[in-house]
Amino acid sequence: MREAFTGFVRRLHPFDALGEETIDRLADIVTRREVEAGATLIAVGEHVSEFTLIVKGTIDLVSREGTLISQLREGDYYGALALLGDGHAVNSVEAASDLVLFDIPGEAFLGLVRDHQVVDAFFNRAGKRRTASPGASTVAEGWLARPLGDLMSKPASTCPADMPVREAAAQMDERGFSCVLAVGPDGTLQGILTARDMTRLVAAGRSGDAPVSEVMTRDPFALSPDQTGFDAVVAMSERGFGHLPVVVDGKPVGVLTQTDLVRRHSVSAVFLIRDIAQKFDYEGLAEITANIPSLLAHLVGAGVPAHQVGHMITSIADAVTRRLIVMAIEKLGPAPVPWLWLACGSQGRREQTGVSDQDNCLFLSDDYDETKHGAYFTEFAQYVSDGLNAAGYVYCPGDMMATNPRWRQPVSVWRGYFEKWIRVPEPMAQMLASVMFDLRPIDGDFSLHEGLQAQTLDMARQDSIFQSHMIGNSLKHQPPLGLFRGFALIRGGEHKNTIDMKHSGVVPIVDLGRVYALKGAIEAVGTRERLIEATRRNVLSDSGGADLLDAFDLISMVRLQHQARQVREGVDPDNFLVPSTLSALERNHLRDAFAVVKSLQSSLGYGRV
Repeated sequence: MREAFTGFVRRLHPFDALGEETIDRLADIVTRREVEAGATLIAVGEHVSEFTLIVKGTIDLVSREGTLISQLREGDYYGALALLGDGHAVNSVEAASDLVLFDIPGEAFLGLVRDHQVVDAFFNRAGKRRTASPGASTVAEGWLARPLGDLMSKPASTCPADMPVREAAAQMDERGFSCVLAVGPDGTLQGILTARDMTRLVAAGRSGDAPVSEVMTRDPFALSPDQTGFDAVVAMSERGFGHLPVVVDGKPVGVLTQTDLVRRHSVSAVFLIRDIAQKFDYEGLAEITANIPSLLAHLVGAGVPAHQVGHMITSIADAVTRRLIVMAIEKLGPAPVPWLWLACGSQGRREQTGVSDQDNCLFLSDDYDETKHGAYFTEFAQYVSDGLNAAGYVYCPGDMMATNPRWRQPVSVWRGYFEKWIRVPEPMAQMLASVMFDLRPIDGDFSLHEGLQAQTLDMARQDSIFQSHMIGNSLKHQPPLGLFRGFALIRGGEHKNTIDMKHSGVVPIVDLGRVYALKGAIEAVGTRERLIEATRRNVLSDSGGADLLDAFDLISMVRLQHQARQVREGVDPDNFLVPSTLSALERNHLRDAFAVVKSLQSSLGYGRV
């Protein structure tokens, strides 16, 4: 059995990274077990004392309500989640076929996690039991440790070394680059041509028809994508140059410039918000928001947690909205009655990413008179909404904007909306109620919103029919899990064979967060804050709340990393992830996170949390 175990475990990650001595110690304490089909190995809530590897056969993970969550096969494992948590099983583990298993004592498994970083990194999927590394919370320090492959803001602009300088200059101007990398016929880097080189060319009275090879700096110093931002800073500082090619096997894949390094310090939410206040037209605001994708990639690359990235990105949308409101009032004059501009959706929850439309509304004082004041607020809403669209926050496809008269009403009408949606919870009302639970004031008379959310929550909690509909609505978006430990991918269309990390990833948890907020009368708007408060108020169990919070953080970060990767590649960010772009370890962690969500959905569907 010893040889069978060592041969088996050496093929599995992260055990393949362990030394021979560690593997031998495990072989001394491991137990081989055979189980017949149909047996329950662990029941829900049972104490777990072993980490188990599946050598042969198929295992079903089943929720407490009897819902099949996932299937495990050869090379998979169970028991880690419980051992790293409170020691009790969240789901039952059942033999779907005859099994052969290897059991490792729980204390030995926890010892591996404690003593071996690779094991800790693999099993602690959201990192909640690890201390954040220095610099992870501060962008200015964190990027220095990141690989250059993460820091490159643009793909390399290349040209043949024999191209005329005039054509190379036109290419640089067209693409907005400050340099171009000259390559030979085989694509290897031969030199770099910068704006300074061309200035010297003109000063010397030479023709722009001269080939790049005669003007460029030959054999420039270069680094590889796996070297760090610190390496780049040292190299550029010591050598006094402003452009650093990044190469793989001698071929350029990117370039880091002095401007990029300045951006690492200056492209932050704080600096962008400062600049927003100094803009006076749509075009100026659009110039600022054009930096958001780079900021997102920068924050993700610096290791900033997903929820902090969302807050920073959303703070820019808030600032743009407030600036547009000031501009609207400067154009139209003071408003005739008190008003309040509110955001809903991801901006309301402070969870915006690199892909965001606008969702907003206007609360008006009950002194509002449509005949006297309607024209002003119609133009006011249109000006702000048009400005948001020009700045990249595109019009809401569902027309949930203050430009729609339905969402530009006196407070008394809004109270009537909420009362009706709760009293008659038909499907459209459920959708609207879900969005409106995320309302957050942005600018105006905040007293128009005071107490409304608390009153609405209290009213909703007293209506069991509404709660049932709300729960049903929250279960419409399911995590993309197949039966055989695989992902359920989009089957056709433009995004075939991808995972929608918004609607199948974060939205199911956002929906759960709203339900928990309703059950616990929680006024927090952000999903993460709702989950934390729901756990504190015992709406969620400690283990369920911790696992769901981990899952939300992980799924949100995978989504952001996908968008950051697209930004670095020069592609517009979206929410459609190709699973093969993740490592095997990352795919396993993502599946575990989706399984947690599915389990909590199942519990909620059966009236348990």
